[in-house]
Amino acid sequence: MDFNIGKTNVYGLEFAVKASGNPMRTAFDRNEVTDKDYLRASKLGNCHPGEGHDNYLKGIVVEFDITAPLYWWKQAQRYHFFEYVSSQSTMHCLLKFDIENQCVSETNKEVLAIVNRIKDEYNSISEEDTDKKKAKWRELVASTPCGFCLGATMVTNYQQLKTMYLQRRYHKLKEWHTFCEWCEKLPRFMELTGVKR
Repeated sequence: MDFNIGKTNVYGLEFAVKASGNPMRTAFDRNEVTDKDYLRASKLGNCHPGEGHDNYLKGIVVEFDITAPLYWWKQAQRYHFFEYVSSQSTMHCLLKFDIENQCVSETNKEVLAIVNRIKDEYNSISEEDTDKKKAKWRELVASTPCGFCLGATMVTNYQQLKTMYLQRRYHKLKEWHTFCEWCEKLPRFMELTGVKR
C-alpha cells in the first residue's frame, strides 16, 4: 500500500482573501474579490509563521482523504489543527484487513509473518476463553508494524498547511514530500502562503 491523498475540497478561499483586509476597514466590504485583495492577501501570507499577519489563512478550509502508514501519522499528529473527521479503525477492522497488503512495501516480511501468525492464533482461540483472547488481541495490536496504513478524512486550513509545508518539505520520509507536492497543487496555495519550492 502506498501513501495517498485522495478527494480534496477547499472552502472559503475568496471569503478569507476578502477578510484579510478587515483590519484596515471602517465598514465591512463584501463586494467581489479584486486583484488588490489578492495582492494584499499574498503580502500578508508571506509573513513568517507565528507573526499573525497570515491569520486570514485559517479561513481557507481544506478537507481531504489520506491513507498513510502509522509512522507518518505519529508525526502528523503534532500539528494543532490537523483534525480527524473520521478514520479507519484497527480496533474494529484489524482482523479483517489483509495485513500484508495494508502495509508499505518496505515492511519487513519476517515481521509480517509474525503478525499473521498472531492473527491466526487469535482466531483459533475459543470465544469462551476471554482472558486468553484479550491477551492475544493485545499482542496483535502491539505487534502491528509502523508500516501499517490507515485511511482518514481530515480537515485543516491553509495556515496550518503552510507550517507543515515549511517544516516538512526536506524531511527524510518520502511521504512528506508527496504531502508537500499536494499542498503546492491546492488553489493559490503557493501565492497566498509565500512558500517556495
